[in-house]
Amino acid sequence: MAETDQERTEEPTQKKLDDAKKKGQIARSKEMGTLGVLLSAAIGMLAVGSWMAEAMLSIMARQFSVSREVIFDENATINIWSGILSTLMVPLGTFFAIVVFGAFVGNTIVGGFNFSWQGASFKPNKMSPLKGFKRMFGTQALVELLKAIAKFSVVAVSAFFLLRWQFPNILMLSYGIIPQTMNDAVLLLGLMFLLLVCSLLIIVAIDVPFQRYNHNKQLRMTKQEVKDERKNAEGSPEVKGKIRQMQLSMAMKRMMQDIPQADVIVTNPTHFAVALSYNPLSKGAPMVVAKGNDEVAARIREVAMDSEVPIVQSAALARAIYYSTKIGQEVPEGLFVAVAQILAYVFQLKDYKRGQGKRPKQPKDSPIPEDLQHE
Repeated sequence: MAETDQERTEEPTQKKLDDAKKKGQIARSKEMGTLGVLLSAAIGMLAVGSWMAEAMLSIMARQFSVSREVIFDENATINIWSGILSTLMVPLGTFFAIVVFGAFVGNTIVGGFNFSWQGASFKPNKMSPLKGFKRMFGTQALVELLKAIAKFSVVAVSAFFLLRWQFPNILMLSYGIIPQTMNDAVLLLGLMFLLLVCSLLIIVAIDVPFQRYNHNKQLRMTKQEVKDERKNAEGSPEVKGKIRQMQLSMAMKRMMQDIPQADVIVTNPTHFAVALSYNPLSKGAPMVVAKGNDEVAARIREVAMDSEVPIVQSAALARAIYYSTKIGQEVPEGLFVAVAQILAYVFQLKDYKRGQGKRPKQPKDSPIPEDLQHE
């Protein structure tokens, strides 16, 4: 049993995942990040490649047409470089913006965006040669080696077939006319680069599920860790039991304090006791101010006798009110007739004790609706 508790067989709890995220431990796929950079670069090349080619042609035309006077003029040289930068700034800026966006998406699509100072802080244990040696020859290093071999193989095979497929078009570029040839070359290069990058989707499709599985495996917990975390989150059972006991004691004390204000105690006669209060001037129904069974019922009867609150025996009615109504609630409509008879008897009994009228007879048990009957 002890060995089972020490095995990490339980899935990580949400708290475990949140704590790991604060430390910078989230599922990451380097292959997805690499794919994001390369794929965005290929898309950027197709999007602004012609624009960059035209800018380069413009710069080359200017450079090859410089006069002798300009070459020996220092100010003219500065102006030339300013022109080169202004010509390339917009297309290159657009290209790099696309690459930066692709890099951000590729590195955050698995695990989401997360920055942790704790994860970025210096950790001396990372400098341990022994741990470094274990990482070099561990399972993770083997996986990285296999991925590197797989990437090389996939890219090499894809490059071979792409070159074989586009080789006639590459040869045809030598028969073209500038500037159209440069535009065609850029588009052809961008297309081949895009297809070559897409071949990495095979590696990414394998790496992403593996990284998620490996991250989840590293965060798995033992049964004891799950129990300890639940105990820390909810409090120990002993403390919770003590709090519950105190709450029940306080509720019992308040309930006993309300019994002297009750109009009648309905019993069955020993197992259940229900204290009812009714204000004739209000529009509401009679209300339950206290209830209990066995020892609590005995205590309710004692307080009622000390406070001279009438006690009436009605077994079926006492059970029905006890099971269908909570303290502070009005009695159900189906019990109105039975409760009204009890209250009428109690009020007549009070008048008799004051010397008004005859002594009333205790009413017989009124029928209880089937849905409110309890044995």
